[in-house]
Amino acid sequence: QPLLYQVATAVLTPGQIAAPIRQVLGSQENASVIMGEVTGVDTGRQEVIVRTADRDDHHIGFDSLVVATGVQHSYFGRDDFAKYAPGLKSMADATDVRNKVLQAFETAEVETNERHRDELLTFVLVGGGPTGVEMAGAIAELANLTMRKDFRRIDPRRARIVLVEAGPRVLSAFEESLSLKAQARLRSKGVELRLGQPVEHIDAEGVIVGGERIFSRTVIWTAGVTPSPVAQWLDAPTDRLGRVRVNGDLTVGGMANVFVIGDVAYYEQNGRPVPGVAPVAIQQGKYVGGVIAARAKRGPVAMPVFRYNDKGAMAVVGRNYAVMQFRRWKIAGYLAWLVWSGVHVLFLALPNLRVSVFLQWIWSYLSKQRGSRLIVTPHGAAKAEPVGALTSPEGR
Repeated sequence: QPLLYQVATAVLTPGQIAAPIRQVLGSQENASVIMGEVTGVDTGRQEVIVRTADRDDHHIGFDSLVVATGVQHSYFGRDDFAKYAPGLKSMADATDVRNKVLQAFETAEVETNERHRDELLTFVLVGGGPTGVEMAGAIAELANLTMRKDFRRIDPRRARIVLVEAGPRVLSAFEESLSLKAQARLRSKGVELRLGQPVEHIDAEGVIVGGERIFSRTVIWTAGVTPSPVAQWLDAPTDRLGRVRVNGDLTVGGMANVFVIGDVAYYEQNGRPVPGVAPVAIQQGKYVGGVIAARAKRGPVAMPVFRYNDKGAMAVVGRNYAVMQFRRWKIAGYLAWLVWSGVHVLFLALPNLRVSVFLQWIWSYLSKQRGSRLIVTPHGAAKAEPVGALTSPEGR
């Protein structure tokens, strides 16, 4: 997920950041992969109900169950926003956003009405967390560096990128000094910051922020998430956000063989919840694997509680710049960017992906080009509605 924004901004392809699970587990002869949608869990019968492509329900028994279903977009009760502001939580989301961003420039190239052209070249990102910051910086570089000479009727450098954050600063989980440096870097790239201004409305014409209408054909939602319906499946206690409360060994309630990990789990350490980030999920996965292996060998055994080892946080703000905090260390700039790049290459699932991404990044860095600027839509998919056909409340 940390590299989804690079797919969404045409830096990388989906196949460079993810591999088929069957391939990843190919050497594990005792592992089977079933592609389907989990529709429920019967804890009494120790079964998971999975609906496959043939629309049949399959009941799969278990001795131990690990649930790591993650989160989905949350529009804070305004689900009507989803139609106009896609999120970025899956590979499908990333390719959809990539198509939308690239298509905006293509449509602007043939638009003769200057006002409508400006709407096409205005990109609004809702949410100032790492994804919003990284997307804003990447779109700015796409317009200012990669595509600046590719069009004949428009100048991509005229693109307007607006990042909206309801809080007083971006990257609120970081130290304030790093947030301020990230904000300064974004502004230097021409990104407009609307801080302390929650989005009031989103529709086909753009957004309303602080009472002002920002006309835009491309709005991207990076603001909020909600857990998948695990609590309903397990009839488990939750926190106020719907995350499943887990025990010290990451089991649920009195079910010693049911584990919940990752974004969908609520776990406190030193009186504070651990963050919903990839390093937490990775460490929890390794811990649960160890618990299950120990119990398989020695039967029910007491295990030390899970302890998250905080390895810091990072966010990239475009080319040559990132912010990073690790315990007392706070770094911003080129060094942080190098560390960010190295860490994210190492976290890829397979060696061939690491090599592919590393070489792609080198080529992109030297050429200032993007390796995946293809607009791919299903045959027969609905075409974008012409800007001139839209009518706003303001009578445009």
